[in-house]
Amino acid sequence: MHTLSSLCCRSAAGLLLALASIAAHASGEKIGTVDTAFKWIGRDHDILVEAYDDPGAPGVTCYVSRARTGGIKGTLGLAEDRAEASIACRQTGPISFPKPLRQQEEVFSERMSLLFKRLRIVRMVDRTRNTLVYLTYSEKLIDGSPQNSVTAVPVDRSIPIPVR
Repeated sequence: MHTLSSLCCRSAAGLLLALASIAAHASGEKIGTVDTAFKWIGRDHDILVEAYDDPGAPGVTCYVSRARTGGIKGTLGLAEDRAEASIACRQTGPISFPKPLRQQEEVFSERMSLLFKRLRIVRMVDRTRNTLVYLTYSEKLIDGSPQNSVTAVPVDRSIPIPVR
């Protein structure tokens, strides 16, 4: 028979493992980092650049740069990163559309703190210009941030973007 404390510990460990798994799954491919401040022990602050391939439009990759907080909390994954990000999406191969896209859809989401903040990337379709528009912003549990960045990827007119 399990004691209550051992069940609680297993439940907490399971929850942390699940959160770590979700966060690892949601993250993009790390391209590199740049340190922005010197600190004797551990990292202080840096800028992280990650690549996200759009699953709805193979051949499009979004590069996102964002501030990452360091220190002890940052090293342990407990720090809340700043709500500042920049995005640049580019055609990195032949663009295709396995299925019709929604007019507006969140394509990536990643945690910026353990519980309260997320980085979001939304894809919009500009039918008139046959262009994919990507917007990145952060969202807090209580209030969002007006900090945002936008980029666009024009698609050759011979390949109309299918919208459902």
